[in-house]
Amino acid sequence: MPTLVCLLLLLLAPAVAAGPLDAPGATSALACSACHGLGGQSPSNTMPILAGIAPWYFKKAIQDYAAGKRPSPEMEPYAKMVLQFGVDEIAAYFAGQARTPSPVKLDAAAVERGRAAAAQCTVCHGASGKGDASKGVPDLTGQPPGYLRNQMLLFKADRRSPGDDTIKAVKALMKTIPDEQFADLAAYWSSVR
Repeated sequence: MPTLVCLLLLLLAPAVAAGPLDAPGATSALACSACHGLGGQSPSNTMPILAGIAPWYFKKAIQDYAAGKRPSPEMEPYAKMVLQFGVDEIAAYFAGQARTPSPVKLDAAAVERGRAAAAQCTVCHGASGKGDASKGVPDLTGQPPGYLRNQMLLFKADRRSPGDDTIKAVKALMKTIPDEQFADLAAYWSSVR
């Protein structure tokens, strides 16, 4: 009889809603939230949004940071930690989060100037800016403009993944773009949803 009572109590008890840390990988991803925001929703102008990131791209970035191929004294120890905690589970967690566009206010004139200049980016990233996983090209859209601008400057100066032959073309392209145009390109791609 006690088993029947317990079973009835379980069936009649109100369901407990899953919380934000109940998803697989959520607790392992908590260390990322200090910079990238809870659930990867970065409120910063300079930190990328991880929510909705393609797992393949997240894993490549983490592996490159951990190996020192993508130099960052801030990210290297965290990347090594992510590898230990389980990069596949954390990548899946962030991929499963709906991306909220960057909250950074954009200058409408910069967005329009960037739209006009963005054709050169679409050769690799596509007209939508969503990238091409089969070619290892990531999604640019909705990221904070400060982050996008900084990455373009790092590519131009060959300080982003030095020695990575797969991104020689983007580095060569960045060298042809005047520094002041990067803010416009960043504003445009940040505005695209």
